[in-house]
Amino acid sequence: MTGSDGRDERSGTRVGLADVRQLEDSIAELRVLDYRYGGGSCRAAVESRLPAAVALLDGEAKTVVRARLYTAVADLYNLAGWTNFDQDRPGAALEAFARALELAIEAGNDDLQANIRYRVGRLHLHYGAVDAALLEFARGREAAVSAHSKLAQAILSANQAWAHAKKADVTGALTYLRRARQEFAEAEGREPSPWAAFFGATDMAAMVGTVHGELAQVVDTRHGRDGIPALVEAIGGYPRGMTRSRSLTLIWLATVHALDGDLDVAATVGEEAVELAGALRSPRVRQRLHSLAGAARRFSGNADARVIIERVEMVGHSGQ
Repeated sequence: MTGSDGRDERSGTRVGLADVRQLEDSIAELRVLDYRYGGGSCRAAVESRLPAAVALLDGEAKTVVRARLYTAVADLYNLAGWTNFDQDRPGAALEAFARALELAIEAGNDDLQANIRYRVGRLHLHYGAVDAALLEFARGREAAVSAHSKLAQAILSANQAWAHAKKADVTGALTYLRRARQEFAEAEGREPSPWAAFFGATDMAAMVGTVHGELAQVVDTRHGRDGIPALVEAIGGYPRGMTRSRSLTLIWLATVHALDGDLDVAATVGEEAVELAGALRSPRVRQRLHSLAGAARRFSGNADARVIIERVEMVGHSGQ
């Protein structure tokens, strides 16, 4: 932020707390759109705000305002990364996450660094790079510990559990899941950061169901039965605005029932999952429907299974 001769290279524009609050409010509004309608509903709007936000970094500001400003701009890049990921644009997402991480480090915000690492890990997990995901989750956990944030630690532990489930490591998956639940309980009563506020009791339940659902796919279908109560709890707990999360959880519930041969239940649950996925501007959600179709194909002679497969294929063909 200073030149080789020690002079301040920032412009003379004064940046105050009101400017930072306005940026934070804008990010919060965009995040609401992302949760409810998918990354495609706001990715362009997020990216259009980046130049003006970055320009604020060149202004003059008090030290306390500057740290908060860097955090806000880092979080805007964090959201840009997430919405690009949701739009199946991994390259653009990773670029945005990298910039977010640089700014979060400069801000000295370990909690935000943990969140960015979690999101990068989720991207790797989605595209099957499980070891890369585990590396990011581990780095994120280090930042979460430095931030003394039990909620951030719970988020990282829950996702480490999911990654271990993908590797068919039952012991590792359940161990990290237990740790996540404990950390989540210890976080109770503490005000969450805006980028981590999504992870309440409902999302914790969804992660429990997700880990068991993953184990049902790669190890034994009996694990899916253990996750059904948590998935049902999560689906019932998601508010109206969390459409994408509800859709993803419905997909898991339908998949678990399909794997277990409960095709009539899977078809009923899957109908809502497919309907929501089709309405969302989120290719990532539609890609997750492939696991449901794969489970149904194990019983391709069954009429309900064929209905599931046809619905998933229909959404895939109509998707953007």
